[in-house]
Amino acid sequence: MNLKASEFIQNSDGSIYHLNLLPQHLATTVITVGDQDRVQAVTKYFDKVEFKIQKREFHTQTGTYKGKRISVVSTGIGTDNIDIVYNELDALVNIDFETRTVKENLTSLDIIRIGTSGAIQPEIPVDSFLVSLAGIGFDSMLHFYEVGDVIDKGFSQALVKDLNYTPNKGVPYVVNGDTQLASWFKDGYHSGVTLTNCGFYGPQGRVLRLQLQDPELNDKIAAFNYKGQKITNLEMETAGMYGLSKLLGHRSISLNAIVANRATGEFSRDSKKTVDHLIKATLDNIIAN
Repeated sequence: MNLKASEFIQNSDGSIYHLNLLPQHLATTVITVGDQDRVQAVTKYFDKVEFKIQKREFHTQTGTYKGKRISVVSTGIGTDNIDIVYNELDALVNIDFETRTVKENLTSLDIIRIGTSGAIQPEIPVDSFLVSLAGIGFDSMLHFYEVGDVIDKGFSQALVKDLNYTPNKGVPYVVNGDTQLASWFKDGYHSGVTLTNCGFYGPQGRVLRLQLQDPELNDKIAAFNYKGQKITNLEMETAGMYGLSKLLGHRSISLNAIVANRATGEFSRDSKKTVDHLIKATLDNIIAN
């Protein structure tokens, strides 16, 4: 069945609507970053860059690092943008752009996020690295899809009960990251469960002028334990990444440069340097595997 023009949107040059990419522009190994300027911070280490394009916050560069072809794509902030980027990355490899039909033989991408995050456990120091073994979504995006058995319902139900979580905020969803990709990032990395929320201030417990509906929520999150798993850090993309990648048949893992510790009140003195170290470690781990 041909996909309708209003659903699978192509630009005048045939490229996918938001990312402005054609299938030949994308490698099967993809690094995603939130900040569009961070794309260049990754590709400065490449042997060569074969293609560059930017539309809005979506900046893509594809090239080779030590002979391996890799694409680097900026997503912007939040799972609303992850919804756009992951669906369009999938379309680039699994939809025929000429016939506008889904391909019979599907391609699986490896998608690795290099992002920043704030720890909520005091033992995870600022300027360390953390690999997210699972993501908890407080953002509701994934509930718009038929999720089947992708969500860990027991974990989700325990969260709602233990946090006394109001239904006005939507039901949290919990999705595991890809275990094989996670195994690439063991030495020198903390591991944990990442909570993804729909905002930076109130949704992550920050108070400037507006008061919070539940001022104790972050403390309850930090104290929560499900089958020995503690929530380690807060950010805004990981759970959506894991949910969509599982549904679409891709492998995805989220790597976090810990630039803040909410428990101790610390913030990195040189977060750019920390992110740069994570970028170099990530590239070398990709090559090693």
